[in-house]
Amino acid sequence: IDLNNLLVGVDVVIHLAAITDAAASFGNAELVEKNNFNSTKQLAEACADKDIRLITLSSTSVYGTQAGVVDENCTEDELQPQSPYAVTKLKEERLVKKLVKEKGLKAGIYRFGTIFGDSPGMRFHTAVNKFCWQASLGQPITVWTTAYEQKRPYLELGDACNAMAHIICNDLFDGRVYNVLSKNAKVSQIVDIIREFRPDLEVIFVDNKIMNQLSYEVSCERFNSLGFAFTGDLKDGIARTMSLLEKTGGN
Repeated sequence: IDLNNLLVGVDVVIHLAAITDAAASFGNAELVEKNNFNSTKQLAEACADKDIRLITLSSTSVYGTQAGVVDENCTEDELQPQSPYAVTKLKEERLVKKLVKEKGLKAGIYRFGTIFGDSPGMRFHTAVNKFCWQASLGQPITVWTTAYEQKRPYLELGDACNAMAHIICNDLFDGRVYNVLSKNAKVSQIVDIIREFRPDLEVIFVDNKIMNQLSYEVSCERFNSLGFAFTGDLKDGIARTMSLLEKTGGN
């Protein structure tokens, strides 16, 4: 694609385009690399050339097997992405940092937690939304065998949108990495909330290639220090999602 015409008069690019299914990326690593990294490279270079600010969306999945609480100050050696998707995200981060240093690109790198919450374009390959979808259809929830008591970072959709507005309005394009998440939660906590709406909920444990990760929490103090307040609530997000799906029969 020739991006020149698309970028005429543009002040900020919010780069959301990507293949995002981490579990499925094991079967199409080459496609994920080609699509995600190459499109990020082309777009970031064009933004650098045209002095356009860039919001680069990364993922908290780059932390991989980290135990305990992790933040943006961890060393490169401590980043252990566990899927081709996460590996590519880390590669994109390094590219953007290089362009910030060498070409003066105005960019911020934002590691988003797993999105949850209702929207017109919901996806159902990630934990909360997938569980809500399965439950709304009266199906058992399928949970990775090793994941039930693992803690992971989640980001409510409204918080995600408001965070991007906050970044733009406050010109937060300093080339640094920021974690962005509403809450760290265990899968078991999510299941317990869904059970409030579906008391007869059944849980089935299944195997998956991404099962060697340890439980970890992600800190977002760096982003909080920029004056942003997260207001997204896990229970409220699940309630709204369940209500929407049950009204539409899961379609």
